[in-house]
Amino acid sequence: MRTVTSRAELSEALAHAPRPVAFVPTMGALHAGHAALISAARASAATVVVSIFVNPTQFANAAAVAQYPRSLEADTRLAETAGAHLLFVPNADEIYPADDPVPAIDPGPLAARLEGASRPGHFAGVATVVSRLFDLVRPEEAFFGEKDAQQVRVIEWMTQRRSDRIAIHRVATVRDADGLALSSRNQMLSASGRSAAAKAIPVALSLIAEAFSSGITSVAMLRTLAERVMSAEPRVALDYLDFADGATLVPLSDEAQMSDAESGEVLVSVAAVVDGVRLIDAISLP
Repeated sequence: MRTVTSRAELSEALAHAPRPVAFVPTMGALHAGHAALISAARASAATVVVSIFVNPTQFANAAAVAQYPRSLEADTRLAETAGAHLLFVPNADEIYPADDPVPAIDPGPLAARLEGASRPGHFAGVATVVSRLFDLVRPEEAFFGEKDAQQVRVIEWMTQRRSDRIAIHRVATVRDADGLALSSRNQMLSASGRSAAAKAIPVALSLIAEAFSSGITSVAMLRTLAERVMSAEPRVALDYLDFADGATLVPLSDEAQMSDAESGEVLVSVAAVVDGVRLIDAISLP
């Protein structure tokens, strides 16, 4: 695996790389979930490019950017072991050069709710950096995790409006033994905070899935079951527990049935704060 840090080095490396190219954009602090993305990309393409860039435009402030975990040496080992051919580790000047302003990208209608409402400007930052990285890497395919369910839908919407029409692949969420979805942010939790998160977030989602499988289709009833689990862990501050059409993200009211989702898929999303760390998770039903 080759590591490059500049746009010029990236361009030179890609000029000699066999096609098709699959791309896995990350912010580092890699874990088994990222390894699954890289492995899926390796199975699909001749060349796998992984980027590590903590994108400042999707954070609320500079302090949040500085707090984000970084572990480049370990990340490099994981990316190579998982099958990456090229690792791109730029600094902010390479992505956002002062002499060549990068235009902001509209994240579209799917960005308005959920994380978009809780973190204003977040998805504009995500869409802009992903589009910028697409321009630099020029992949045929890109791979994203289903844990970030709204994000992958925003990226799909944005990509459909590009002339290159990159194929976006969703990869299933990877979970730890305690059920918590793997996330770079998990390492910022205390031991007790992590235990509380694991007892609340994945358990609430699993309870919804089990109840739905048993025939409960009332959104209100499913919400009540999940919120009871979440409220039992006082260290877990719930931001939202949301039921929405899986394609449009149009919310389902508590008076609705799961079958009211026009696409036939319901996305159940959770966001909560534990130890000051924002955690998200999601499942799709049926």
